[in-house]
Amino acid sequence: MTETRPMTDPILLEGADVVLLDRMAKVSVRVEGGVVTAIDGARDGARVIDASGQVLAPALVDIHGDAFERQLMPRPGVMIPTEAALLETDRQLAANGIATAYHALTLGWEPGLRSVAIGQEVIDSLARLAPRLTVDNRVQLRWETFCFEALPLIEAALAGPNRPALAFNDHTTMGVLDPSCPLQTRPFDHDPALPVVDMTSAEFAAKMEPRARRSGMEVEAFVALTQAMWQRRPDVLAAIDRAAQAAKAARAPMLSHDDSQAETRDFYRRHGARISEFPMNPTVARAARAAGDWIVFGAPNAARGGSHLGSPGAADMVAAGLCDILASDYYYPAMLAAVARLRADGVGTLPDLWKLIAANPAESLGLPDRGRIAVGLRADLVLLEWPEGEVPVVRRTYVAGRSAYAAERRG
Repeated sequence: MTETRPMTDPILLEGADVVLLDRMAKVSVRVEGGVVTAIDGARDGARVIDASGQVLAPALVDIHGDAFERQLMPRPGVMIPTEAALLETDRQLAANGIATAYHALTLGWEPGLRSVAIGQEVIDSLARLAPRLTVDNRVQLRWETFCFEALPLIEAALAGPNRPALAFNDHTTMGVLDPSCPLQTRPFDHDPALPVVDMTSAEFAAKMEPRARRSGMEVEAFVALTQAMWQRRPDVLAAIDRAAQAAKAARAPMLSHDDSQAETRDFYRRHGARISEFPMNPTVARAARAAGDWIVFGAPNAARGGSHLGSPGAADMVAAGLCDILASDYYYPAMLAAVARLRADGVGTLPDLWKLIAANPAESLGLPDRGRIAVGLRADLVLLEWPEGEVPVVRRTYVAGRSAYAAERRG
């Protein structure tokens, strides 16, 4: 079912129920030269694709996805060659209707999978593979703020041609937080009175064991490294300012991750981060809404019906008007599954829910050419088989008019 004509040849998708920005409509969509050129226009020699009985929607825009890590390291300590892993990731994205993906690439002080070295390798590999990839693979520089070694890479990536996003993460502070303090409502990370765990205790070593295993280190060595990184705390604010200035110069979108206090959100907003990614309690989400920030929650959370960390339920946040964007997070199929569940539960209409996975992430990331089906925009489209009351299935994905994925049902 692979398209053999050049992408400049016009096609006409006809007969589908089309998800437009504000309504559903049974209209034809004409694609030529990689863009939508007409809605309900003339055929004029276009090759007609009969999409009767299916749903045609804008292809998905994923603001934060780290499922690619499972292609890089399918088992702890087992690394797959980077280019093979990224090609497989690209296929999974296309098969799930995702035409634009921001890979949440952790740049941290841990060795191994989430190190600066692996981050550099992924960025370099994506650049080399670009002509062979089917979807628009981009990078979210998910920067651990205690990792000063990542700053040159961040500045170089921000100065490059394929503008990344920059996300501020602080899993160092979260890691050393005293267990008596709830993670979801912990103080502002730079509060001098932040309660800190006894890093010499057996309990702390047990907590660090999974991270040590992921890093390929013995627990004792990982604990010692954590203690050394914590000594950097007085210099972290200057590092954050340096990274934010580089992102502002590049006009790159910025996000803050796991905000637990309105003070945290205010701090990162002052640095230019207008996207609150996975706020950890409703108070922060309401503060972000009041300030006009974008709010992101995880699609797996909405698809499953709750968070595995005890954070706010995405479905509840959508219903309350406190969620603008659903991200794949750790599971690419979750974006479509979340919308299907929210629709089935009566949380919203399909056009409104679809904004969470297409129009809103595109707008928040400064990509005005996609996320909607409209004349003049990129023909990033997904064709779904979606019988009433059933689970939707992606049948075709188009990226800038090219066929990135196509599959026919067996029966």
